[in-house]
Amino acid sequence: MKISTPGRICLFGEHQDYLGLPVIAAAISRRISIDGDYRNDDKVVLHLPDLGLKEEFSLRDTYPYIVQRDYFRSTINILKRKGISFSKGFECVIHGNIPINSGTSSSSALIVSWAHFLDKMSDNPSNFSQKELGEIANAAEVLEFGEPGGMMDHYSTAIGNVIYLESTPVIKVETLTPKLGTFVLGDSLEPKDTLGILARCRYGMEDVIRKVKNYDPDFSIFTTPFEKAVDYKKELSEDEMSLLIANIEDRDILLEGKTLLTQSVNSPVNESFDTHFGGLLYKHYKNLRDHKRTSTPKIERMMNAALSAGALGGKINGSGGGGCMFAYAPTKAEEVAEAIEKEGGKSYIITVDSGTRIES
Repeated sequence: MKISTPGRICLFGEHQDYLGLPVIAAAISRRISIDGDYRNDDKVVLHLPDLGLKEEFSLRDTYPYIVQRDYFRSTINILKRKGISFSKGFECVIHGNIPINSGTSSSSALIVSWAHFLDKMSDNPSNFSQKELGEIANAAEVLEFGEPGGMMDHYSTAIGNVIYLESTPVIKVETLTPKLGTFVLGDSLEPKDTLGILARCRYGMEDVIRKVKNYDPDFSIFTTPFEKAVDYKKELSEDEMSLLIANIEDRDILLEGKTLLTQSVNSPVNESFDTHFGGLLYKHYKNLRDHKRTSTPKIERMMNAALSAGALGGKINGSGGGGCMFAYAPTKAEEVAEAIEKEGGKSYIITVDSGTRIES
């Protein structure tokens, strides 16, 4: 049995899901696969040649966890609690071509693949839907270890294509099927500064929302118009005001992006659509760069080079402070990829891809 699952990029709503705001994400044509078969004992043997690692344990030895992020065991335990049973072990080889630790959800794709593989190879397969596999992976990777994290990565990699995800007041996932052209993913090869970025973008913004609501109880990050933000200028520092404006504008950019992507389903993609879409991505990027400060000088050089080579827009992807950016380049992908590499990045030409699937 061979299962593969894609990585993902966040098109709109970066650094907004933890505020309860929606996101739009796209699965990409870089994937992680698990190829395995039964053993004649209860052992789980996992070969990870890309990382030079091997993991081995018994199906009877899945708790307590050996390390903090013991995702292979935690996924088995989540499935067991759902009534899934395993009378035979497995031997698997895991391969992937998703950039690791760079904001493209390689770990979530791995756990979705593992959950999908385990369900199909169990004694009593439930044949979980893609959405359910995303929920299982989130439980195994986030909830089981009490870690912060939204559902975007797991739903996006499991369901595939383009999804719109709301988390407040209840989780709502909507699959979009826009006709999108080619992207170029650019890995800066710089380590991400996830904790530093979160300190500003999440905890800093949560403080801003508290201050504004104390001043104006009717304020809502979901509905307060952009024009009203100026009313709070006296209550906030210049830096706090910068965060507030960026988040309200990014909220509105996402809504405009959703309308555009929805309209494209029933009409052929054209130059006008591509230009509008690329412009929205870049508008979002400027807020991330200038106000949320998630970019780096190297990523800025990569972005500028991509735009000069014919990209229509793009943004930094993931938590930031390093990691990946991407550019929308429906007609100039090769030129954009080359330009990114000249600035010291590693480039990958990608398209929107399907979700987790059986390969063989």
